[in-house]
Amino acid sequence: MNEKERRTELAQFLRTRRERISPQHVGLPPGTRRRTPGLRREELALLAGIGATWYTWLEQGRAIIVSGSVLESLARVLQLDADERAHLFILARQQLPADPLPLTQTIDSALQLILDTMGIYPAWVLSPRWDIIAWNQAACRVLGDFGTMASRKRHILWLLFTDPRYRAMAVDWEREAQRFLALFRASTQRYVGEAWLTELIHDLEQVSPAFREWWSRHDVQGVQAEHKHLLHPLVGLLVLQAKTFQVADHPDLQMIIYTPVPGTDTAAKLAVLSEPLSAE
Repeated sequence: MNEKERRTELAQFLRTRRERISPQHVGLPPGTRRRTPGLRREELALLAGIGATWYTWLEQGRAIIVSGSVLESLARVLQLDADERAHLFILARQQLPADPLPLTQTIDSALQLILDTMGIYPAWVLSPRWDIIAWNQAACRVLGDFGTMASRKRHILWLLFTDPRYRAMAVDWEREAQRFLALFRASTQRYVGEAWLTELIHDLEQVSPAFREWWSRHDVQGVQAEHKHLLHPLVGLLVLQAKTFQVADHPDLQMIIYTPVPGTDTAAKLAVLSEPLSAE
């Protein structure tokens, strides 16, 4: 991870978290003539028990060493949740990311067979960069033919923010897109400063105003728990739940399988979608 990029990311994360805390939430009077939302740097430093100048340097991205106790104080005052607290510690290098794993670009026939045996249930395999590197026919029937897409378009964020078909299908696209952005930031924090991530963010900022706005918020989330609601043009509403599995012999890969939520008619609709291809 590039040291300058890491410090910049830490500075921006602290600033966005500071700006969302109102003075009233921490027992301070609202005051007047505030030029920015949230707490002032001096107020945050006072509440965290640290020097205002030192904290200003931290938010400016200067090369200073941060102790674990100071990070805990900042997390407390900023009211960070568990995912945000972990993000803070990793960016501040108090918890070192694991050694980079070799980037796997393809899968073997055995893993593809497992995808195919999922039958009517959409499934795909993601790289650490969130590229979709393998999929089954059920995923194509629900989300589009990945085999005909350019490699850039087979990326989760690119699919979310640039594919009009997917956006039209998503019942609550804004909520889903923001949630996936938070998941992506949390899962790729060890790659801050690497060329592929910088390029991806730059390109998405150019083509998607929504991405540009939401990425600057620095939200993080560690677990995907919500159901996926899609309005498929052929069968109507699909309500799916995701289960993620790490591939043991390629630990940088994750296999994600979408299954119907019990109590819905999604299974019957997935079976209908499979019929044309099954009859060939």
